[in-house]
Order: sequence, then C-alpha cells, then structure tokens
Amino acid sequence: RPFHVEPTNIVSVNNETQRVTDEASAMNKRIHYYSRLTSPADRALIAPDHVLPAPDEIYVYSPLGTAFKVDSCPDGYGKNSSVVTIFMIWNTMMGTSILSIPWGIKQAGFTSGIFLILLMGILTLYCCYRVVKSRKTIPLIDTSNWEFPDVCKYYFGSFGQWSSLLFSMVSLVGAMIVYWVLMSNFLYNTGKFIYNFVHDINVTDIVPGTNGSNKVICPSAASSHPPQNSSVMFSSGNSTGLELFEEWWNKSQTVPFYLIAILLPLLNLKSPSFFAKFNVLGTVSVVYLVFLVTVKAVHLGIHLEYNWFTENDFFVPEFRILFPQLTGVLTLAFFIHNCVITLLQNNRNQENNVRDLSIAYFLVGLTYLYVGVIIFASFPSPPLSKECIEQNFLDNFPSDDIMSFVARIFLLFQMMTVYPLLGYLARVQLLRQFFGNAYPSILHVLVLNVAIVGAGVAMARFYPNIGGIIRYSGATCGLAFVFVYPSLIYMISLRRAGQLTWPALIIHIFIILLGLANLIAQFLL
Repeated sequence: RPFHVEPTNIVSVNNETQRVTDEASAMNKRIHYYSRLTSPADRALIAPDHVLPAPDEIYVYSPLGTAFKVDSCPDGYGKNSSVVTIFMIWNTMMGTSILSIPWGIKQAGFTSGIFLILLMGILTLYCCYRVVKSRKTIPLIDTSNWEFPDVCKYYFGSFGQWSSLLFSMVSLVGAMIVYWVLMSNFLYNTGKFIYNFVHDINVTDIVPGTNGSNKVICPSAASSHPPQNSSVMFSSGNSTGLELFEEWWNKSQTVPFYLIAILLPLLNLKSPSFFAKFNVLGTVSVVYLVFLVTVKAVHLGIHLEYNWFTENDFFVPEFRILFPQLTGVLTLAFFIHNCVITLLQNNRNQENNVRDLSIAYFLVGLTYLYVGVIIFASFPSPPLSKECIEQNFLDNFPSDDIMSFVARIFLLFQMMTVYPLLGYLARVQLLRQFFGNAYPSILHVLVLNVAIVGAGVAMARFYPNIGGIIRYSGATCGLAFVFVYPSLIYMISLRRAGQLTWPALIIHIFIILLGLANLIAQFLL
C-alpha cells in the first residue's frame, strides 16, 4: 500500500531544514486526534486545508519490482493521462519475476504454462477490479482517501488491519530477500567477467553447454551440488592469483557478505527520495531483457517437440504435475492489488480506470508470455535438456557473454537503488505501527535493518533459489490481497445490500479456495 509520510520527516539531500512549522504539525496531530472522537461519517472535524502541512509524499512499490513516488494533486483529481496511467501500472508490476517465468513454464509444461499465464492474468485482473471497486461498497462514509487496507479494517476490524500488515510485510521482506539473492548473483558474475577480461583469461566452464559464439550452459547438470566456481581457466599468468580470486570471490560464501557494506548504511537513511529518481532503470532493464531474448532466439532458433504426458531426455511434457510452482510465481508477477488504488487515483479520466487497468494487465501478460515462450522455445534441445532452464534464465548464459553481462549490470544497479526504497517502506509500515514513528531511533532502525539484511544473506548463502522464494512469498501474500479479501468484501457488501445470489457466492468461494490451494501446493511440490 502507499504510505503517508509526514513532511516533518522528509528532508532533501542537501537541505536539513524543517519543511513544516511546529504549529502546523501540532494542529495536524490535534485534528487527527479529534477525528477519532466522532463517527467516520461526521465531517465536522475534518482538517481544513489551511492547517494541513505541505503535500504528502507517497511511495508506491511493487514486490520484486519497482518503488517510486507518485505526485499528489492539490485539487484531489488525477493529472495523468490514460497512457501514462497504463505505463505506470505496467512499470510497477513488471519486476524480477520475469526472470523466473521461463523456469515456471518448464515446471508446468509448455502448453500448460501458456494457459496458466492467461488464466492467472484474467483471475488476478478480476480480483484487482474488485479491489478498485471495494471503496464504493461502503455507504455514508467519505472513502476518497482510503486504501485497500483501510477497507479491510472497515470490514474486518483490527484483524483486517493486522493481517494486512502481516501479508504486506511478507511481500516486502520476500522482495528484499529475492533482491539480495539476485544482487549476489549479478555482482559475482560481473566481477568474474571483469577479472577475466582484465587478466586476459579464457574460461571454459565445466558445466555442459553448447558450442559457438552463442553459448548456452546447463549449471544444474554438472552435479546435484556443483561447485560454486566451477570453471577451468587458461592464463599466461601464475595460477596462484586465480585461486586466490576464486577463494575470495564466491557466489554464495563471500559475495552476499560484501553487499552488506554497501546496502546496510543506505537502509538507515531517513529519506530514500534520492533513490526514487532512478526508477526509469526498471523500464530500461525490462526493455533490454526483451531485446536480449529476441536476439538470442534469432541466433539459437526454435527447438520444440510436443509430448503431452511423456518426457524424454531433451523435452518436458506439455502438462506436468508441478504446475502450481508456476501459479505461485504468477501470483506475485501479477500482484499490484495493494497499491492499484493510488495509481488509478492519479488518472485524469476516472471513468476509464477499468479500461486502463485491463490494458495494463494485457501488456504485462503479453510481456511475460513473450519472454517465457521465447526463452523456452529457443533453448537448444538437443544437445541440452529443457530441464536445464534455470530459475533465473540469465544463469543459462556464461559469465563471459557480453549481452548477459550488460543485462546483469543494468539489473544490479537498478536493484541497488530500489532495495533502500523497499527497506524504507518496510520500516515505515512496521515501526510506525508499533511506535507511532517511522524513525523512533537509530537503534530501532538498525535492529530492523540488520534482521532484514540477515535474512537476505542467509537465503543467498543457503537457499539461493529465486523461483522458490518468489512462489512461496507470492502465494502467501496473494492469498490475502488477491484471493480472500477482495472476494470476501464483495460478498459481504452484496449480502448487506440484499443482493447476494448463489452464483456470486459459489464463484467467489471458489476463488478463495483456489488461493488456498495455491498456497498449500507450494509446500507439497
């Protein structure tokens, strides 16, 4: 959800002066207190404009994607055109899940994977539509400034408030863990490429792979637990330096710890507004990934064979029992339900919200389909098996591949700028809920950040499987925000209005059961 940040807590990078007077801040706090003494429908104690602080700063985040500031409008109406709104939703929803889509299609089967992407896109779009309409189900109350967690609190009381906090934290911390695993991966491969280039080292990977200039490798086929730095190097220099480099530059044993020195200090900053300026990097990264996929497919060609239930040495069947692993990834890949109201509220033409949301979902689904289908279809089988497709498809390209090196650089820098924003949102959400202040003290903030960073380091060290992390966190937070809450709120509102019918009841109970089955299946497969 978007988070309100009082301007007293927001300072620019070069200007530490207070931006709001003490009188205005005190008046604002009194008005907040008085408003709790009357019913929500009573507008008598709503704060007038002249005593409110300067315009709020609102950050919108997409788990495993981007986080950026949405400028509010003084007149209360949106100022963005439909094209800008559609692009913002696409940009917010597109995240690192795109790296795991080809792996998810492999787990589900090619035909089943395409069907599931379409089905999950439609289902999550409908649930998102129910979120957008949820505020209008509340009569006699001004809900124009409400977010979906506020609606949950109205219908479910403190349980709705605390459960929405819990599931929001799951999505945020899950996103930060995936980021840490990926940043460790990208930093390792980038450092390896630079070291080999500077020292004129030719690398021959031990892992199986194709020959030629467009090499594709199969890291998982080397062994069930392959060495982290499994390569044979040929250099004119002495081998002692190479061995020392590999000892101190290890993907899981050293590199995840090096990131602490860079990112932990950034997490402790009071305001992350500087990093929000780099949001455009997310768009550049996705566009470049689409370009990379297209170029690789042109050079590798198409390699498909259709077998519905039987598999051979090189191809997987069209349907596999592991398909819930893809639905778990897709739940998070299509997740925008906790911030969609804010994005659409800035739309100039509010009557086009449903249309613009549908177009944005169509474009997101099209992007996922394109990347997933092209990578799966062009993966060279034979000589390699489709089972070799990695949870991060960039791992199927060697560290000395130029195009993959550029992609890793883009993604590494983007994630290093988004990571402090996600940490800031986690801090605001958790500490303000418990202490009433997003920055109660440096000690509170440091303890929280150390815990979050520690979780990321531990996962990068012992469980660096981004597909697994994405599907677990996606199915968990999606159960509440995608499947359960939108359906329950819609059914309760219909019942209160005396309009609940059996078909509506059956359909929405079925949606809830789908979300529950999706979560349970992640732990069984």
